Amino acid sequence: MTTLFTNLITTILPYMMLLGRIAISLLALLLLIRCCRSLFTTMGEPEIWGFLSLSNGARYDLYHWENMIGRSRSADIRINFPSVSRTHAAICRDEAAQWHVYPLNSRSGVLLNGKHIFEPQPLHPGDSISVGGVDLFFFPSTQQDEVAQAKRRTRPGKTFSPAASLWLLSLIQILMWLQFLPDLTQETWLPISVGFGGLCLVGWLFYAVYRILRRTGYELETMIFLLVTIGFGVSAAYDPLSLYKQLITVVLGMGIYLVLSLLLRSLRMSIALRWPLALAAAALLAFNVLFGDRIFGAKNWVSIGPLSFQPSEFVKISFILAGAATLDRLFTKRNLFFTLLFSAFCVGCLVLMSDFGTALIFFVAFLCIAFLRTGDFPSIVLMAGAAGFAGGIVLHFKPYIADRFSVWLHAWEYTQTTGYQQSRTMSAIAGGGLFGAGPTDGWLKYVGAANTDLVFGVVGEEFGLLLSLIAVAVIITVALYTLRCAQLARSTFYTITSCSTAAMLVFQTALNVLGAVDLLPLTGVTFPFVSMGGSSMIACWGLAAFLKAADTRQNATLSRKLPKIKKSPPQDEPSGNFFQQHPDIPIDTIFRKDGE
Repeated sequence: MTTLFTNLITTILPYMMLLGRIAISLLALLLLIRCCRSLFTTMGEPEIWGFLSLSNGARYDLYHWENMIGRSRSADIRINFPSVSRTHAAICRDEAAQWHVYPLNSRSGVLLNGKHIFEPQPLHPGDSISVGGVDLFFFPSTQQDEVAQAKRRTRPGKTFSPAASLWLLSLIQILMWLQFLPDLTQETWLPISVGFGGLCLVGWLFYAVYRILRRTGYELETMIFLLVTIGFGVSAAYDPLSLYKQLITVVLGMGIYLVLSLLLRSLRMSIALRWPLALAAAALLAFNVLFGDRIFGAKNWVSIGPLSFQPSEFVKISFILAGAATLDRLFTKRNLFFTLLFSAFCVGCLVLMSDFGTALIFFVAFLCIAFLRTGDFPSIVLMAGAAGFAGGIVLHFKPYIADRFSVWLHAWEYTQTTGYQQSRTMSAIAGGGLFGAGPTDGWLKYVGAANTDLVFGVVGEEFGLLLSLIAVAVIITVALYTLRCAQLARSTFYTITSCSTAAMLVFQTALNVLGAVDLLPLTGVTFPFVSMGGSSMIACWGLAAFLKAADTRQNATLSRKLPKIKKSPPQDEPSGNFFQQHPDIPIDTIFRKDGE
C-alpha cells in the first residue's frame, strides 16, 4: 500500500509542480494588471501653485515650481507675440514658498513693476511682470488654497487596495517556495525557507511603515518585490545559501531607498549634496581603476576583506543626482560643463576597466540628462556620433570586444566558442516553454554567468517564458508611468532624475534580455532586481527612489511632505484667500482660462 501511494505521488507530483508554475505566472500577470490599472486609470491631476493674469483677464495657471515664459511651444507660459522671445523669462518658487523672476532676454529685457531688472528678483502678490511689452500680473496660491487642493486630489489605493495586491504577491512567494519543496534537503530547506519567508515579511513590514506614515501608493514597491521574488527563485535553484546575502542586500537597498526618498523632499539639500557625492563617486571609480579585481575580463570589482562589490553600481545613484538641476541652475552654463566633465570621467573609468556594457548605460543616461537640460537635439546627435567614433577606436585596440560583435546574430554558427552562452540560452528558453521545466530540472544555471548576464533565459527555462516576459513588462510599466508623472513634476530636478533613471533601467534591461537571445551583442550587464548580486540590488533600490519621487498623486510617496492642515481662522479674521484679502483685484480673473 505504501509503495502504491509513493508511486502515485511520484506520478502526480510533476503535474502539481506544473500547476504551481502556471499559477505563479497567472497570479504575476494579475498582479501586474492590478498595479497598471491603479497607476494609469487615475487621471493626471496637475498641481496649481498660482497664476499669471493678462490685463484682459486671461489666466495662465502655474503648474510647476519652475515656469518658463516665452514664445516657444515648450514654454510653460506661452505668449505667442512677436516681441516676446522664445525663452524670455522664468518664475521659480523655492521650498519656503518665495517666488522669484529670472530675466533671460537681454534685448527687450524684463520689467518688474515698471523697472528693468537684470538679476533675479523676488515676487509678491499683484506684481506686474512685463515681457516684450506684454504685462502679466502675478498671483500665488495661498497655503489654504494648497491644502484645499491637496484634499481634492486623488489618493491611490481606494479602487485597487495595495494590501490585496500584497496578498497576491505573498501567494506567489509561497507557490515559488513550494516549487523547491520536493527536493529540499537538510542543508537547503533553511536558507530557501528563510529567503522566501524573510522576503514576504520584509514586504509587509515596508507596507506597514508606509501606512504608519499615511502613504497609500505602493504599486511601484509591489512590482519591485515581484521582480525580487523571481530573482530569489533563480538564486534558490543555483545556490540556496546565497539567499541569506540576497535578503540582507534587499534590506540594505530598502534603507537606501528610504533615505533618498526623505532627502529628495528638499531640493535645497539634494542640490547641496550633489557634488560631494559626485566627488566620492569619482574617488571610488579611480580606486577601482587602480586597485580593482578583474573578473570575466572586466576590472570592475573591489575586494575589502571578505566583502566584494562593484563600485560602478553605486556610482549610478551619484551620476543621476549630479546630472539633475533645477530650472534656475540651468541658466548657468558652468553647471552643465561640470556635469559633462563628471560624465566623461565616469565613462572613461569604465572603459579603462573594460566594463563597456556599464559604460554604454552611463552614456545613454547622460544623453537623456543632456537633452532634458538643454533641449538641443542636434548637439545630442553630435555627441552620439562622437561616442560612436570613440567606440570604433576602442574596438580597434580591444579586439576581444569585436569578437562579441562578430558573433552578433550568428550565435548558432559559433555554438562552441563565442556564441556558446547565447545559443544555450535560446535552447533553454525553448525547452522551458510557456510555464517552465521547474527550478530543479533546469540546466542553464550551470553555464557561466547564467544567473547574472543570462538570467532572462534561466527564468524562461525554469519558470516559463510568460513569467520572464512579465518581468520585462514590469520594467517597461515603471518607465511609462515615470514619463507620465514627469510631465507634472513640481521641479525640473524631479523630471531629470526620474526620466534619466527610467532610461538607464530600460536600456540596461534591453541589453541584458536582447543580448542573451542574440538580438544585441552580449555586454555582461544585470537585469535590475532579478540578477544575482548585492551591489546591483542595493543600487537598483536607490534608483527606485528617483522614480518614486516623480509620483504626483496625493499621499503616494515619501518624497512629498503631507500638507499641513490648519484650523479655520475666526470669522472676524481674514480667511487667507488672496482675493478676499485684496477686494480691489477683479475676481473674474480666476474664472478665465488661457485666452491665447
